[in-house]
Amino acid sequence: MEIKLNQANLAGVFCDVLIVNLFEGIKTPGGGTGAVDKALDGLISSYVIEKEAFKGKLNQMYVLPTYGKIPADKVIIVGLGKSEEFNLNKVREVSAKAIRKAKSLKAKKVSSILHGAGIAGLDAFDCAQMITEGVIIGNYEFDKYKTKKEDDEKNGIELFEIIEIDSSKANDINAGIERGKVIGDAVNMARNLADEPACEVTPTKLAEVAKSISGIECKIYEKDELERMGMSAFLAVAQGSTQPPKFIHITYKPQGETRKKLAVVGKGLTFDSGGLDIKPANSMRTMKEDMSGAAATLGIMKAVSQIKPDVEVHGIIAACENMPSGKAYKPGDIIRAMNGKTIEIDNTDAEGRVTLADALHYAAQLNTDEIVDLATLTGAVVVALGQYASGIMGTNKELVDALKTSAEKGGERFWEMPFYDDFKDDIKSDVADIKNAGSKGAGSSTAGMFLREFVGNKNWAHIDIAGTAYIDKEIKELTKGATGAGVRAILNYILSI
Repeated sequence: MEIKLNQANLAGVFCDVLIVNLFEGIKTPGGGTGAVDKALDGLISSYVIEKEAFKGKLNQMYVLPTYGKIPADKVIIVGLGKSEEFNLNKVREVSAKAIRKAKSLKAKKVSSILHGAGIAGLDAFDCAQMITEGVIIGNYEFDKYKTKKEDDEKNGIELFEIIEIDSSKANDINAGIERGKVIGDAVNMARNLADEPACEVTPTKLAEVAKSISGIECKIYEKDELERMGMSAFLAVAQGSTQPPKFIHITYKPQGETRKKLAVVGKGLTFDSGGLDIKPANSMRTMKEDMSGAAATLGIMKAVSQIKPDVEVHGIIAACENMPSGKAYKPGDIIRAMNGKTIEIDNTDAEGRVTLADALHYAAQLNTDEIVDLATLTGAVVVALGQYASGIMGTNKELVDALKTSAEKGGERFWEMPFYDDFKDDIKSDVADIKNAGSKGAGSSTAGMFLREFVGNKNWAHIDIAGTAYIDKEIKELTKGATGAGVRAILNYILSI
């Protein structure tokens, strides 16, 4: 789907579907919607609003045939909700909802008003970016493995245009479209990887994807190298599988001044059976998604290679499967991590933190200023926050707060979890330095406390995306399935630097 600016009169655009908007409670449309209403001889105001009782509530939609009064075949009127509550996140959301409606109408060419840049007074660059993100994210559909009929092959939106006649806004809109494309594509890249079955996206496949990203350095460490490096924690989790582990290190370095050095560490369990502490069937069903942190990291690095910020960014993934076999690590095993700490394995299904132990220590040796990890780590965070927020904690309040702000800007939510020193007691072991599973309570916080043992004195934040990486229903701009959780938040943070 091509996305571009068209400097034209809204009511004079030839398209299959024209998208306009209304705030809640508006009886007489103004601006671009008002111009379209006038060209339609008042059909929006006298029929849709007055007779059909269209209220303009957020995401409410009405499809209006134009009866040849304007070049567009149909008009979608989308509600923006209360004007005092409208913001850029809602620009993204209504754009995603509207593009899905247009897609259901079999539209090929779709044109849209620049939501938010009229009476709402929002910046044209920001509005264009949010519309573009919304259109790309809203148009996403994972149907790769469905047998398609000939008619299905012909369906799909080919062109989406933002219509704005004011030439003074053109540069900002074009720049916003380009930024939105990069971020939207990064989110969908992560979603595609996480939605793929585990038989396709193996550790080897993740390594291949990492190597395919242009404009960055990529180093893949194989098992024999990892053994020499002392990554025994990571290798312990991987040893039950026939799939070879891959340790991935991707690096972007700016050509000019480097404002900050950041490491993004993504949990890379391409399938998690639970190991010998095997999961029940219902819990294992979506464990192909346990590499969502790795998928997000790859999406972030792809976007960074295109945006080219003045920030050095390292993407780090310890990719493997956690499988039961005669070679699998066992409850009661004691393993020595790369930093020298010994870990008692209390539960083989608390494997993500064991792989991250070596990945975080590796990141801490890179002379970076900050480390952020993204991991589908605990069921406890799902119990606490559901599918609506990711948990966050860390060693530096300023970093945690900045990430929360960046998440909010990207339409995500990070909720800060308790991170008291008291939680150290829950990971004490009688026979090793620490154990990999704590008490029954505060599972997300004790898991974070385990990870803290491997970051040294670095400024570090841990983001638990177990509840948000995969959703079982449509939420805002996102459809059911993988979400690319963390991609927008981390990219916004990098851009804020």
